[in-house]
Amino acid sequence: MTNPGSPSTSTDSATPHRYTPELAAEIERKWQEYWTQQGTFNAPNPVGPLAREGASAADVPGERMFVQDMFPYPSGVGIHVGHPLGYIATDVFARFHRMRGANVLHTLGYDAFGLPAEQYAVQTGTHPRTTTMANIENMERQLSRFGFGHDKRRAIATTDEDYYRWTQWIFLQIYNSWFDPEAPNAAGSTGRARPIAELEDKLSREREDWADLSPAERQEILDSYRLVYRSNSTVNWCPGLGTVLANEEVTADGRSDRGNFPVFRKNLQQWMMRITAYSDRLVDDLEYLDWPEKVKSMQRNWIGRSRGAEVRFPLPVLGGGAHSGGPSSSSGQDATPTQRGIDVFTTRPDTLFGATYLVLAPEHDLVDEILAAAGEEAYAADTPSQWTGGHQNPAEAVAAYREAISAKSDLERQENKEKTGVYLGVSAVNPVSGQNVPVFIADYVLTGYGTGAIMAVPAHDERDFEFAKVMQLPLRQVVAIAGGEDGELTEALTAPGVAINSANDSGLDLNGLGLADAKAATIAWLEQQGSGRGTIQYKLRDWLFARQRYWGEPFPIVYDADGVAHPLPEDQLPVVLPEVEDYRPVSFDPQDRDTEPQPPLAKAREWVEVQLDLGDGRGEQTYYRDTNVMPQWAGSSWYQLRYMDPTNEEKFVDPDNERYWVGPRQGRPSGGVDLYVGGVEHAVLHLLYSRFWHKVLFDLGHVSSFEPYYRLYNQGYIQAYAYTDARGVYVPAEQVEEKDGRFFYDGQEVTQEYGKMGKSLKNAVSPDEMCDEFGADTVRVYEMAMGPLDTSRPWATKDVVGSQRFLQRAWRLAVDETTGSPAVTEAAATDDDLRMMHRTIAGVLEDYSELRDNTAVAKLIEYVNYLTKTYAKADGAPRATVEPLVLMLAPVAPHIAEEMWQRLGHEGTLAYEPFPSFEEKWLVDSTIEIPVQVMDKVRGRIHVAPDAPKEDLEAAALAEEKVRPHIEGKQIVKIIVVPGKMVNIVAK
Repeated sequence: MTNPGSPSTSTDSATPHRYTPELAAEIERKWQEYWTQQGTFNAPNPVGPLAREGASAADVPGERMFVQDMFPYPSGVGIHVGHPLGYIATDVFARFHRMRGANVLHTLGYDAFGLPAEQYAVQTGTHPRTTTMANIENMERQLSRFGFGHDKRRAIATTDEDYYRWTQWIFLQIYNSWFDPEAPNAAGSTGRARPIAELEDKLSREREDWADLSPAERQEILDSYRLVYRSNSTVNWCPGLGTVLANEEVTADGRSDRGNFPVFRKNLQQWMMRITAYSDRLVDDLEYLDWPEKVKSMQRNWIGRSRGAEVRFPLPVLGGGAHSGGPSSSSGQDATPTQRGIDVFTTRPDTLFGATYLVLAPEHDLVDEILAAAGEEAYAADTPSQWTGGHQNPAEAVAAYREAISAKSDLERQENKEKTGVYLGVSAVNPVSGQNVPVFIADYVLTGYGTGAIMAVPAHDERDFEFAKVMQLPLRQVVAIAGGEDGELTEALTAPGVAINSANDSGLDLNGLGLADAKAATIAWLEQQGSGRGTIQYKLRDWLFARQRYWGEPFPIVYDADGVAHPLPEDQLPVVLPEVEDYRPVSFDPQDRDTEPQPPLAKAREWVEVQLDLGDGRGEQTYYRDTNVMPQWAGSSWYQLRYMDPTNEEKFVDPDNERYWVGPRQGRPSGGVDLYVGGVEHAVLHLLYSRFWHKVLFDLGHVSSFEPYYRLYNQGYIQAYAYTDARGVYVPAEQVEEKDGRFFYDGQEVTQEYGKMGKSLKNAVSPDEMCDEFGADTVRVYEMAMGPLDTSRPWATKDVVGSQRFLQRAWRLAVDETTGSPAVTEAAATDDDLRMMHRTIAGVLEDYSELRDNTAVAKLIEYVNYLTKTYAKADGAPRATVEPLVLMLAPVAPHIAEEMWQRLGHEGTLAYEPFPSFEEKWLVDSTIEIPVQVMDKVRGRIHVAPDAPKEDLEAAALAEEKVRPHIEGKQIVKIIVVPGKMVNIVAK
């Protein structure tokens, strides 16, 4: 890159040449203005408006690097010093790779829709857009002080109409698709999204009755296959927020992750995305990614792929006829049992002989059917009282139990140690033993996993064991594990072992078999008997994709008078969020679970009811817009694609630009962003959702990469001391005084603790104050030097001065503090200089490459200290040793490095100057120290060449002054030489 004329800094007598915070501020403003004016960090695209003028796609650099930070949301309170941690690290990485010759795409936008922005707007009484734009402006101001090398042309906000136009377009691509599980995909596996039109064509050829179906009937069939569909399902309703929430947005204790409001289970019609269709690919494709194993495990566990069997327990009370779901309902087999029953999924079919009862989720469809079949019969006289919950009949007990658990979240139900439930008054038949087993409902069983029913094997499952103890149900041991006999177990035996007590008269004998063989034999027997089949189940549920909010992306869907959904044509996008007089949600009592969602958009009647021609031949009709909005995760599920081509009005991203920046390459068939840095808290939210969206776009041919993010790095947090008063209330940390090891606020003693920096603990440190006091480069160096990037680290303002002094020492090596002119000499570097310099270059180069910025800074400090000490009494250090220092310093402290580079006589920016290289010969010591032993005791040390021959080592050892007194007058029996390690003289 050509360097235009450099900016100038005043060096007259009024401008100090010592590196003070005032000079740092002047230097930082100067170079930030220069970078902006010159477009220093503008990365050229192969094609389109952001390509170099007059250049072709072939002219764009072949080496490219896409570095991305996770989307921040624009907080109303601004940022603290913990927020820039990851941004500084990615900026160091990006600057380093520019100097290594790469075309680097690095920018930052804002995730500006969603609950955080809307709640803050509600609290302040201003429109969300007004608040959001002001927050973005403030956050942009704060972040700009750090001098990040962002390509500002590419910055976007999810609230921009020309951005969410394409979010709506992607929604329509997913809506107008279905998942064909048998179709091969370009990633090399089976199952992919296909246009819904292809399914319609397929059905018209395969179904003889297709032509006789009405348009509404055909639509209903097609909708059942779509990747986006409407479902009447049990959802997480949060009246305190006025919206429904995804499972991932509900805490373990049944409250909203945002706002900590109670969450209730409620049946509503909602938009859903069929992310479950991609369960296998979401698991299997993790092997292509360079991600922390912790995050991979979190995704695998959340998806929860389990291999096992689906088993039918006949239920005599329901009699024969059509069965509900059935083991063969999704297998394509024609093996419908004549007896209706309860279908369960189990990962341990080898323990079937130990199943002593069944449990249904309280919401299971069969519960009401069982109650209806049983009628109003009372519990039997000998029914244990703990089974009935104190009620006279099952219907009464079920109604009371459902009411009691309705406020619990799925996570709370799963993790609740206190097991409760009620008996349904009926028994099913264990298909392998023929024994009757009572049927219960209990809240620890969920409709969302498997069949919504479990076979309980209390001898070998902890939750079943706890329930059985409460209900006094039998424990039947069927796996030989040391620890007890039938009925005498004190805990569940969950380790694998050998099957016992597991044989019947119908050809199934598991006794003596290990786990794998017992499972295989049981599944084979079940399939032969028509009582079950081997299958795979998942914990992952479909993605709830609607929110009853105002501040979100409107759906590009309208409904006709019959309530049938119609996607809008692309030329009618975007559907712009309307202005409303009252954008706030209806105020609900957070504790009232009986409230009904009332989206704010429903108030905009002129916007809701519209006259449209959808181009389907019907002409202009009256339609009604959807009054829900998309969740915040919509805009953040694809933003890396828009960063590549933010001004493209024809496509969400040009294929040439997408292939260039993230397309598959050697050793990386998945493609994806080169480095993605953010918090681990997004492991099963944003990261899972964005992978799903990206895979659909890949299947439909819109992108060449089948994963959005190739390398993921989770940064740690900056923590700080916090203080609580006698009430346990946090007080402002900056106003706390320490006296004799005790801490006081407003004259009252407070308690010190340690935690994540933030407004809730009142221990946030403002980056503005730190930049004013020390300079942005000092703060950058300090944050990178605090410790490994992937670990949390404590903030200590008093320690920042150490980074400031380091930069001051580096500054003095390049700049004369009296005159401002270069402080270097043109003398040649010594061998010791070259050895130290090349070792520093090699170490820093490797550390920057691997995001070990803390050790890179440590090596630079060591090198600066070496030059400072070596040339303390000289006229200056050699230019040849200082200029490489400046270049190595540039990624982590760019402003001061640019200024030092300019004052050393160079023009323009050093952003594209080659990063220093090292020579191998200087990495080897000229001499090494070897201990010399006499009769196994160290008596001296010698300094020799690393490759010195044995004869030289022997001669040096015998000549060593401290060794000679121990061998004088003695006979040398032999000399043992271990090259590079030691010399041992045997004398007597």
